[in-house]
Amino acid sequence: MPTDRRRLVIGALAGAAFALALWRLAAPPAGPVEPAWDRVPCTRCRMLVSDRRFAAQLHTASGTVLFFDDPGCLLLHRAESSEPEARAWFHDAAGERWLSDREVGFVRADETPMGYGLAAAARAETPAALGLEAALATLGEPRP
Repeated sequence: MPTDRRRLVIGALAGAAFALALWRLAAPPAGPVEPAWDRVPCTRCRMLVSDRRFAAQLHTASGTVLFFDDPGCLLLHRAESSEPEARAWFHDAAGERWLSDREVGFVRADETPMGYGLAAAARAETPAALGLEAALATLGEPRP
């Protein structure tokens, strides 16, 4: 193979590898990401994400992870945003796991960071839990 052609092939392969790497970096994470607790602000209200029981995150189609300090903040942001999303995750208020938007339900909670009064629970384990749309319908202005 002539040297110029070899350089062209190697350059094309290197360019393809670089493009693949960039595409992989822009893809949303496969699962929930731990926020920098007490350091990352809520995307909606700008309060620091501190209380694990009420934390939530939204993964956009472009690969960005948005963090929220209250499930209500994520639900309202999602309803108001036109940005394509890949997945949402809510921290189980009664445990240590993250629940995907496909498995989450919401129960009433007396005190949440922004006063929306919703806590995430596994829908399969909590038959009375509200689904995403029903939970969004309960939100009004934050309670004092």
